[in-house]
Amino acid sequence: MMHDSSTPTKSPGLTGLVLAGGRSRRLGRDKVVLPVSGRCMLEHMVDLLGPVCDRVWVSGRDAGSVGLGAPLHLEWVPDEVTGKGPLAGILTGLRKARGPVLAVACDLPLLDLATLEKLVDAWRNKPDNLVMTTYLQQETGFIESLVAIYDPAAEPLLANALERGRCKISAAIPEHLRCHIPYSLNDSQVFFNVNYPSDLAVLRRLGLVEETEP
Repeated sequence: MMHDSSTPTKSPGLTGLVLAGGRSRRLGRDKVVLPVSGRCMLEHMVDLLGPVCDRVWVSGRDAGSVGLGAPLHLEWVPDEVTGKGPLAGILTGLRKARGPVLAVACDLPLLDLATLEKLVDAWRNKPDNLVMTTYLQQETGFIESLVAIYDPAAEPLLANALERGRCKISAAIPEHLRCHIPYSLNDSQVFFNVNYPSDLAVLRRLGLVEETEP
């Protein structure tokens, strides 16, 4: 989608949050430990956020329990409310960070640094009243709520949605409060996520995953 930058700039006060609380039922195995390009997927996502964030946390998952190795110092942020999906993880992260949060799903092996840098740049330059910065697919109107920056003012909106049992993030934060970065379906590969065994087959064809059995 974009070319990697060689000089990433950290954003003071921006917390990176890798959302890793899911149980990977559809995949049939724990996706965070999948070996992608020689590292487990969770470690890959943590390292990706490092150049643009002041600090990186793992949401809903004890980093030390999945054999991450070097990043064992990372802070684990358990969801305040469990079983409510990514919205609950982002809400917990906002409350703990007391500042903006760049949230990404743990299963985006093709996401690159340039895509995150473009997101951060849009966030830095957005109007102050907007509380969420994310990518929007032009052809479908779909937003990438799990590659997004949430400002502290998004917290009451997410909390209200959670209280009402409505955990879809795009519904919790209305369109007029979002900063959108448009992209085309032709450029959507960076948002490819791993949910099903067929998705693993795609990664094998790309040469990113070598193993074939759990």
